[in-house]
Amino acid sequence: MTVAGFGFRREARLASLVDALERLEAQHGSVDRLAATQTMWPLVQELGLARGLAVIRVEDEALPSAVTLSHSRHSLRARGTGSVAEAVALLAAGLGAELLGPRLISTDRRATVAVARGALRGESA
Repeated sequence: MTVAGFGFRREARLASLVDALERLEAQHGSVDRLAATQTMWPLVQELGLARGLAVIRVEDEALPSAVTLSHSRHSLRARGTGSVAEAVALLAAGLGAELLGPRLISTDRRATVAVARGALRGESA
């Protein structure tokens, strides 16, 4: 199962997420699910509805527990993780999940997305 996790700035719009997801899919192929934190849920849910993809909710408090490839100082200060997108993807994809690469940034630089592969939480491989 592949899960695309998102991180984004307050000023991001649906177009920012669409652009980031299209860039990710061009590099890694299509994804099975989307994921977002509670605070980022509405915009990612909108994308999920538009794409016919389920969205997994990740607890904001869990972000610091994920080991990320990217190390954004801003993200570390604001959310306790080197990359919100990478942490969300890993946490949503479940125990033993692996990132397929570092986060990708939307053209407008307002959104990031990363993809992880693993067994979803509560599912066996």
